[in-house]
Amino acid sequence: MIIRINGANADIQIETEKTVGEILGAFDSWLSGTGHRLSGISIDEKPVSAGGMDACFIRDIDTVQILDIKTSSLPELLEESFCNMLQDIDDFEEAGFEEKGPFLAQWKESPQSLLLAEQYSDFYNWALMTFSGEGSNPQILRLMTEERLRELRDPQGEISRTETLVAEVCKRLEDLPLDMQTGKDARAAETANAFSGAAEKLFRVFNILKMEGFPVEDIIIEDMPITVFFAEFNNTLRDLLAAYEQRDTVLVGDIAEYEIAPKLRNLYAAMINLTTRTVR
Repeated sequence: MIIRINGANADIQIETEKTVGEILGAFDSWLSGTGHRLSGISIDEKPVSAGGMDACFIRDIDTVQILDIKTSSLPELLEESFCNMLQDIDDFEEAGFEEKGPFLAQWKESPQSLLLAEQYSDFYNWALMTFSGEGSNPQILRLMTEERLRELRDPQGEISRTETLVAEVCKRLEDLPLDMQTGKDARAAETANAFSGAAEKLFRVFNILKMEGFPVEDIIIEDMPITVFFAEFNNTLRDLLAAYEQRDTVLVGDIAEYEIAPKLRNLYAAMINLTTRTVR
């Protein structure tokens, strides 16, 4: 049997494997440490559909002449998943009332749904609520999908475009003590939501840069390696939450102004420095 990976003959020695599934299982275990995923299979030049995978897995290797294996990087698979999500949103909007129930069940079993549940759980839950009729307008889900696509396709550009957002959020965090002292609860809540959105975006793009091979492990922030900085950031957020639960408005304001805002600003500065000095 000839085994090809992305069109090239692979030097793979079959030992105890008897079925295609056993070969793919061993290959997938090896592949998991490379940053790539199995994304397609063909047997004797015929692609195997999702519905034919069970039969493919139990097929005896003696009945196969050529096994073609296609792999893709995780960012490539995520980009494809979000592109499929745009089509899913179109299909959901066009579906009639009685068709929406079956649509949700089918979508939950789709490849894009399974991958997004693993990699983007918050987004997946939002999509699940939207397609179940319990969430917001599908157009909000569309905007979220388009944003995730921009992040995957151009993480460097997306970081640059976030500059104004980060600056505004940091300024609002610095104003938070006064807002709380003067009873501007609505503005304080808006600030918390804005910070959450900005921080989550930076973390998402950071993970994409890491997947794309940027040397994120070399980042030093506040004289700390990036892993230590993230641990400190999480500790500070826990302190902020504890102060909020205790209704200690003075401490909440101080943490927001003197700890959270500088950390968010420094994280952004480190990421923009990384993306501008790293040649891709």
